[in-house]
Amino acid sequence: METKIKDKIEYTVICISEFAKKHQLTLPQAFNYLKRWEGIDFLDKGYDVEHLFSIEDAVDDLTDYCKRQGGQLA
Repeated sequence: METKIKDKIEYTVICISEFAKKHQLTLPQAFNYLKRWEGIDFLDKGYDVEHLFSIEDAVDDLTDYCKRQGGQLA
């Protein structure tokens, strides 16, 4: 597997896990929420910039993005 793709997958998994912890969700709940409110797409398309920030900052950005898309967790 290409290194960049592997890194992006690992980063996405970590962000989903930390998002779940922050919002007291199970991993499937977090994934489904992020999928519905386009958070997964946000992580994919914004990877080149977002992975430069701390995971905490990335999760905060992810939370804000999903809220702007209509999500209600924040």
